[in-house]
Amino acid sequence: MDLRELIEATKNSSKEQILGRIENVLKILEKEKKDDLAIIQPKNSLIVVGDLHGDLESLIFILENSNFFGTKDKIIFLGDYGDRGEYSAEVYYLLLTLKENFPGRVFLLRGNHEFPKGLEVYPHDLPFWLAKKYKSEEVYERIKEFWSYLYASALVEEKYLFVHGGIPVDLSSIEELRNASKLHPEKSFLEEILWNDPDEIENFLPSPRGAGNVFGKSVTEKVLKMVKAKTLIRSHEPVGIRVNHSGLVLTISSTKVYGTCAAYLKINLEEETKNAFELAKLASRF
Repeated sequence: MDLRELIEATKNSSKEQILGRIENVLKILEKEKKDDLAIIQPKNSLIVVGDLHGDLESLIFILENSNFFGTKDKIIFLGDYGDRGEYSAEVYYLLLTLKENFPGRVFLLRGNHEFPKGLEVYPHDLPFWLAKKYKSEEVYERIKEFWSYLYASALVEEKYLFVHGGIPVDLSSIEELRNASKLHPEKSFLEEILWNDPDEIENFLPSPRGAGNVFGKSVTEKVLKMVKAKTLIRSHEPVGIRVNHSGLVLTISSTKVYGTCAAYLKINLEEETKNAFELAKLASRF
């Protein structure tokens, strides 16, 4: 499968086809996923994609310009696949197809728009876009099931930690990252992974979003040391590219639905670990 074939299949996809994709991907994830923390091997390069929010055009641009189909590179998506963009259904179909065809190269994280029960987001227009394209409410119900199979975080050991939002401020072990979903809602780890934001404060404060916290440099330093990583890479904010905490945190957004610039990143995992300032210089803005 090449990119042009994938685009054509995505635009012409039917209810039966997307339900089949979901079923196949669930089977893949059932075998692959041991817990909430994906371990990515430090081989080849890794393409990093932030929030998409139904922006099919940006997703296609990234796949084409990163040469994903012409290499053995891996790709990680940091969550928030639907809502806000009118091609939310198509973005889901394309991502499911990628995971089905390249299971060992595609990593899908959970964002706050792939919410668990009790952390619903508003507005939430994904059900509308799915029903409009596929003339069915069943697709949305299966998509919600798919969310529960997504990783909460990913780690390239000794190098990079990936989440959608941020790191839990009271995290005391890597096991709590691995079991974030199982511990929800009794513990706030999953909520904070999906909702937290970094800021230039020392410790942490309650988030003005109404869920999660705003975390400071001391939290970042503590957690990176705990999981044996050097740089945190996350999304969740429509900023294009931003650096926080003296180069320990990189924020990346890959959607233009807010009218802002978008970006993606390609990291050579076999090279020395880069801080957020160095990664920001490597980012492809569009």
